[in-house]
Amino acid sequence: MPRRYDPDRRQRIIDAAIRVVGEKGLTGLSHRSAAAEADVPLGSTTYHFKTLDELMVAALRQASEGFAEVVASRGGLEDPQPDLAAELAGCLGEWLAGDRTGVELEYELYLAALRRPALRPVAAEWAEGVAEQIARHTDPVTARALVALMDGICLQVLLTGAPYDEKYAREVLARMIPPPRS
Repeated sequence: MPRRYDPDRRQRIIDAAIRVVGEKGLTGLSHRSAAAEADVPLGSTTYHFKTLDELMVAALRQASEGFAEVVASRGGLEDPQPDLAAELAGCLGEWLAGDRTGVELEYELYLAALRRPALRPVAAEWAEGVAEQIARHTDPVTARALVALMDGICLQVLLTGAPYDEKYAREVLARMIPPPRS
């Protein structure tokens, strides 16, 4: 029997892996569960992703695009002199107000890097990418600190279920941003 041409299969497997993690958590993800969710043979998942870590890396890479899409759609960091604290707080608010499952999934995969070294480079890419955008408006050390603060704010919202307080976020972010040099 000839092979069936299916150019979207790899992507369907990644999408399925993200859905599995969203429904069952990271511990529910396996080649078998991703194959069942994607409605593909088990051999397809192991063909495209030799290890479960490879599948998780692909899922994390795709899931971590959520925040970047919010930043890009707002466009505020493209302004030469944005109100950086307000723009970052607004980005967080928009992201957290969106698909909550997607945000939780992104953080679950992001934090999985603590125990799965294969995920660490992808998690680092996300943080470095955001820091690079912020560093166009401040120094690199402050940019990294702002990313860490935004991570903390997001984790508190996700873990406590408390509503996101944009005014608070803007105020604490502003405290970390040095005043412009004259």
